[in-house]
Amino acid sequence: MATREVVLADIRDPQSYALGHIPGAVRLSNENLHEFILEQDQQQPVIVVCYHGVSSQGAARYLVEQGFAEVYSLDGGFTSWQQYQPDQVAQNHAGRD
Repeated sequence: MATREVVLADIRDPQSYALGHIPGAVRLSNENLHEFILEQDQQQPVIVVCYHGVSSQGAARYLVEQGFAEVYSLDGGFTSWQQYQPDQVAQNHAGRD
């Protein structure tokens, strides 16, 4: 991530995302999935983030099936990220992202 521009797609629920997420992450849900697929550059790498790195594997496979060239699941999910990168956690404040 430090050397390449990637898209971070956070598939956790809205409340969990608001309480903390990786800076720059887009919350991806059933409501905006179609728009994400249509608008996102499918050649740009995507890292899918969930709670513990399990659900994101299925979501990553789905994005590959939709034509995305390079999709990854974040090992350990946001829980691991927050533990090892506590200074790299953003929160929503007063409805802002």
